Amino acid sequence: MSKVPLTVVGAELLRAELQNLKNVERPSVIAAIAEARSHGDLSENAEYDAAKERQSFVEGRIAEVEGKLSNSQIIDPTLLDAEGRCVFGATVELEDMESGDVVTYQIVGDDEADIKLGKISISSPIARALIGKYAGDVAEVMAPGGVREYEILDVKYI
Repeated sequence: MSKVPLTVVGAELLRAELQNLKNVERPSVIAAIAEARSHGDLSENAEYDAAKERQSFVEGRIAEVEGKLSNSQIIDPTLLDAEGRCVFGATVELEDMESGDVVTYQIVGDDEADIKLGKISISSPIARALIGKYAGDVAEVMAPGGVREYEILDVKYI
């Protein structure tokens, strides 16, 4: 199985989630199951069913996060020396050639992507169009509304 790229911040967030799931959520679910069991007949106990369903979700999420962390290649953007090229982890300032709008995005892993925070997935059309390009280059992005052109104004590794 191939390694999945993840920034240092993304890895820290996953580790924090895993810690919370194991140390807070799991014990809480166990207590809820014990409480529901004390109410007697399990065949007609909605609290028990809900607690077991929650336990299934928590255990599944723990396995998923552990799998992502064990399968990840953690990349620290501050240690990159890509000589001004757009690469994974880079923060890129773009100007939309049509509207003149200037936006800044960081290219991150699929699990970290959040457009509201300016983080775009490495597998998104815009990130794929940017990879390998330098400041001053124009990237053509195939968007749902047609081809859009962005000029790369700056590439930083922060």
